[in-house]
Amino acid sequence: MMEAAELKQNVEKALEEIRPFLNNDGGDIQLVGIEDGKRVKVELQGACVACNVNQMTLKSGVEMTIKKYAPQIEEVIDVSSLA
Repeated sequence: MMEAAELKQNVEKALEEIRPFLNNDGGDIQLVGIEDGKRVKVELQGACVACNVNQMTLKSGVEMTIKKYAPQIEEVIDVSSLA
């Protein structure tokens, strides 16, 4: 099991990998927090918020990439849609 600091670092690495694709579409992504070492909360920003494919993007692209860096992550939650 990864330490919290290492986990956060790995999640940030995953987001760095995803960010250029979001930037191309006028959007961005921000790490909000990690709960119980299993759930990652992110906030989609810019054009990504209004984009109706963002839930698919989040589940396939973001979640997959985060799990590649941090396999113990079970779920990625987009808090921007909850606001």
